[in-house]
Amino acid sequence: MPVEEGKKAPAFRLQDSTGHEVSLKDYAGQNVVLYFYPRDDTPGCTKEACGFRDLWRRIQKQNAVVLGVSPDGAAAHQKFAARYKLPFTLLSDPTKKTMEKYGAFGEKVMYGKKTLGVIRSTVWIGPDGVVVKHWKRVAKAADHPAHVLEALKQQP
Repeated sequence: MPVEEGKKAPAFRLQDSTGHEVSLKDYAGQNVVLYFYPRDDTPGCTKEACGFRDLWRRIQKQNAVVLGVSPDGAAAHQKFAARYKLPFTLLSDPTKKTMEKYGAFGEKVMYGKKTLGVIRSTVWIGPDGVVVKHWKRVAKAADHPAHVLEALKQQP
């Protein structure tokens, strides 16, 4: 069942870069910006992560946390976070099961060719666990964090 705005967000349990399990319910009462990206330390993914980093304090003022999810493992996440001083949690989804639940893995077009892979997307989950907004396909990774912040600022 795909993610729908106004519906409960699918539960998940993933490991962070230190091996600790993290679940959606750990963030009950907060806005969660759950963003899915293909791979650590690639140009688009780095621009997006650094955008969230640069807006981190402003995002926190909106009672929000940022969680980045990719198939990469803990070691890659640790290196990526350290290299770019990322203040938010990166989660590993090597089986891509959570990505599938959130519509972030599937058919996409890369360089004019259809392929299966991670679909750069973001889901804003409200403090009550309900999906507020779903950016199904993020076209411009560098600009996306600013769009997320603007949406968060519009909340009642």
